[in-house]
Amino acid sequence: MKIGVISDTHGLLRPEAIEALAGVDHILHGGDIGKPEIIAKLGEIAPVTAIRGNVDKADWCLAYPETEVVEFEGTFCYMIHDVHDLDLDPVAAGFQVVISGHSHNPSVQWKSDVLYLNPGSAGRRRFSLPITLAYLWIESEGIRTEIAELIPPPA
Repeated sequence: MKIGVISDTHGLLRPEAIEALAGVDHILHGGDIGKPEIIAKLGEIAPVTAIRGNVDKADWCLAYPETEVVEFEGTFCYMIHDVHDLDLDPVAAGFQVVISGHSHNPSVQWKSDVLYLNPGSAGRRRFSLPITLAYLWIESEGIRTEIAELIPPPA
């Protein structure tokens, strides 16, 4: 199963992101959506699970929880916008993956057999960071991931 992971769109869904997500089985949005149209457009590609981030303050944002648990083929993922707000032990809770956003900085880290995945930002550029999203594969052999750079950082 191939899952697209995107975050921090801030109301901007780039054509490069749409193209990169084509063919995924599911999309996870890690918050800071920015506009409800973002989720609708992503939903045209694949089913979407989304959480709200710290800038998602409008009334429509209340439809999205601050955290979410999703399960794919026996692999449990915990979604939270800012990983620094994590107030549980993913290992004790039975999670194999923690999805976050917020920093705009793409990151893949393994800690105690838990994958911490931040896809970076696919929306508006912050500082000199690249524009990215991520892929998460759930396979019989295990979990693997890749950060996909959509637009490199400025020179």
